[in-house]
Amino acid sequence: MRALVVERLAPDYAGCVVKKLPVPEPGPGEVRVRVRAAAVNFPDLMQTRGEHQHKPPLPFTPGMELAGEVDAVGPGVTDFVPGDPVAGGARNACAEFAIVPAAQLRRKPQALTFAQAAGYPVAYLTAYVALVRAANVQPGEWVLVHGAAGGVGLAAVDLAKLLGAKVIAASASDAKLKVIADEYAPDATINVAGGFRERVKEITGGRGADVIYDPVGGDVFDESTRCIAFGGRILAIGFTSGRLPTLPVNIALIKGFSVHGVRAGEYGRQFPDKGRENTEAIWKLAEEGRVKPRVDREFPLDEWREAFETLARRTVVGKTIIRPDL
Repeated sequence: MRALVVERLAPDYAGCVVKKLPVPEPGPGEVRVRVRAAAVNFPDLMQTRGEHQHKPPLPFTPGMELAGEVDAVGPGVTDFVPGDPVAGGARNACAEFAIVPAAQLRRKPQALTFAQAAGYPVAYLTAYVALVRAANVQPGEWVLVHGAAGGVGLAAVDLAKLLGAKVIAASASDAKLKVIADEYAPDATINVAGGFRERVKEITGGRGADVIYDPVGGDVFDESTRCIAFGGRILAIGFTSGRLPTLPVNIALIKGFSVHGVRAGEYGRQFPDKGRENTEAIWKLAEEGRVKPRVDREFPLDEWREAFETLARRTVVGKTIIRPDL
């Protein structure tokens, strides 16, 4: 089989190569998946440089999410048979075949294409844990979503609308905001270039946002503390800006807001029962056709570098997908 392999950690993906490897055999409790679609996430880019908290031993194949068809099952697997369309989390998705624990797979919802299903679980689980578990978003609350054009940001826009919140989608690109407005109908959009706190206060009638969803960090976090409502919640999702912000706690004290760090996977590990509930909840939404995961572009495996660069250059609205079957 062909797979993208990280042979050494280096900038500019210099340690990455597509090469032929033996087709792996599933062990007990494992499934071999013929990969039809693999989603690209920021951690994949970071892992090629050794900059992510998860550091798999070299060499490794990146890719956190996939969708495809069951090709073979290992001993003890009874939930799947060859040919079943599946989707779920993985550690090695950027390949023609991937070995995945059966417990990490779900049958692909009929409402989703392979590409949509591949890009679904990480983004929507992150949004669900943030908005439902951490922030307890209520109908009618104002939710400001930064990085709204990215995978986790767009999922938050979609889910917050389902929760009955009033959504402000924020991005630094008018073109991306138009796509979001046309396809997701947020209550307002904001171009954050040049500042956004006065516009947020204007939209919310001077109150500020009740919940701010922030996968960007840096200056965006700093300014968010100036337009959060009293008693509001800032959700720290990530730091795609590259700068880790710091918070003078007197600001939180005076404005009465809280900051919640969100790691959806770790939440599930710490609270297994709630973690299973979270997973069931997001897949039920997909099965019912109530969510709209957006695929921006699809690339064959040989064009993995171009796929990675769409995230690095922030040119996508939604998810970038690698198609090893092309």
